[in-house]
Amino acid sequence: MFIELTDLLLLTLVASIIYLWYRGLAVRERALKAVENYCTKLDLQLLDQNVSLRGLWLKRDDRGRLVPWRRYQFEFTTTGDQRYRGQVVLLGSRLESITSEAHKFED
Repeated sequence: MFIELTDLLLLTLVASIIYLWYRGLAVRERALKAVENYCTKLDLQLLDQNVSLRGLWLKRDDRGRLVPWRRYQFEFTTTGDQRYRGQVVLLGSRLESITSEAHKFED
């Protein structure tokens, strides 16, 4: 059995896609952990225990390398009766920022 060049290229493409998907899951978990810590620190309740990808681009990091820039959205509440949105931004696997909408605090 011989492996043709097209088979090798196809196998490389599939392996690359699987690697990028797996790496994306690891970055998403890092974003979720950062949001959980943020909500705990500000006494907010993270809703759905989830972050959802809202933006993906390539940008340069501090060293000039092209890395994925990801923006995730999450929802939280303070009083339990209204949902607010926030976002977390990661450059590569490094946390860039976490922001949230203006919200009410419990009395």
